[in-house]
Amino acid sequence: MPVHAATLQDLDDLTRLFAGYLDFYEVPRPLQEIRGFLQDRLDRGDSRLFIARDAEGRARGFTQLYPFISSLALAPAWLLSDLYVVPAARRQGVGEELMNAARALAERTGACGIQLETAKTNLAGQALYERLGYKRDELFHTYWLSLA
Repeated sequence: MPVHAATLQDLDDLTRLFAGYLDFYEVPRPLQEIRGFLQDRLDRGDSRLFIARDAEGRARGFTQLYPFISSLALAPAWLLSDLYVVPAARRQGVGEELMNAARALAERTGACGIQLETAKTNLAGQALYERLGYKRDELFHTYWLSLA
C-alpha cells in the first residue's frame, strides 16, 4: 500500500482519519477543530504526517511524528504520536507500512530512535510494535499534568 508524506492536498482525508483516531481513543472533537489542528501542523512543518492510500486512492491510515531531543542519548529522536488505520483496512499491512515510513524518516534524519506510547488495551498495536522491534519500557512511568 503506497505511503507518502502528507501535504495540504491530503487535508480532507487526514481530517476524516484523525477523527476516527480520536474516536478510537474516545476523545471525539468537531471536524473543523481537527482540520485546523492538522492544517497548522502542515503549514508550520512542526510534525511529519504520512498517509497510506489503497490502489483506488482511498485514504486507509496515517501516522504523525514530532521531533524532539533525547537528553539521555544526547541526540535527536522522533515521537510517534499518532497511528491510525481505518477498521476496514486493518490486518492488511497498512499499519506496518506507516511504521516503516516513520522508521525511514528517523533513519534519514539521523535520529537515535523513535518513542511511542499506546493504550494498555491496544493489544493489536502492541503486537505490531513488538514485531517491528520496539521494546516496552520497563524503567520509566509516564505521567501527565493536565492544564486544561
